[in-house]
Amino acid sequence: MRVISLNCEGIKSARENGLFDWLVEQDADLICLQDTREDEQVIEDQYFLDGYFVYAFSGYNRQDKGGVAIYTRQAPKAIISGLGFPEMDETGRYLQADFDKISIVSLFVPEATDDDSLNFKYRFLDGYSHHLSKQRRKRREFIMSGTWNIAHRKIDVTNWRDAQEISGFNQAERGWMEGLLGDMGFFDAYREVDREAGKYSWWKDNAARDENNGMRVDYQIITPGMRHRVLNGGIYKGQAFSSHGPVIIDYDWELGM
Repeated sequence: MRVISLNCEGIKSARENGLFDWLVEQDADLICLQDTREDEQVIEDQYFLDGYFVYAFSGYNRQDKGGVAIYTRQAPKAIISGLGFPEMDETGRYLQADFDKISIVSLFVPEATDDDSLNFKYRFLDGYSHHLSKQRRKRREFIMSGTWNIAHRKIDVTNWRDAQEISGFNQAERGWMEGLLGDMGFFDAYREVDREAGKYSWWKDNAARDENNGMRVDYQIITPGMRHRVLNGGIYKGQAFSSHGPVIIDYDWELGM
């Protein structure tokens, strides 16, 4: 099973940059998109891919950013839109597709550019922690694909000393991610197959991309039962669909299991 995740920074812009043509060639079972910046009905009507069911959640008060989508070759048994937290759901940041023994999530954690947005991000992380605690008690596997807007460790960011002063790599955010991948018992699928430094998924501009000056803020986070089912993974840099690169993970899993 191949899962691809991408923050497209506007599905219209990403398609114009060649995303959908590229996706056709990838033979993915599931595609999780974040920051679609379109209403769900528009996505389902106008942004379809042959051979895929498409589901989207745009929230109910989205402004310029937000919205998530999932494309899947196999129809899910259920779709869950939102986390049930009004402040978080109004901008469309969570979509879950349930299959027989596994759930696939498209997640868009808020980014922070000032104190107000950073506090909003902390509230989101706090609320999501409670959700994850309940989730871990369920007898099913999860793959949570998306933009987490946190670089976990020093190897996940260029110039880590300077980066400690900005959102995405400050102490509180890294501590939250450490708890997610520590006490809470989840795993970073990409790091199960590639532990090298300098593998980033976001670059602020084309010059930074060319110099590989970036951060790894896009992940597929998995439950323990999926850890040894990760076959290989990569971050595609061959073409720029947005300032983020697609995260591609292959799993030893079939949706019909």
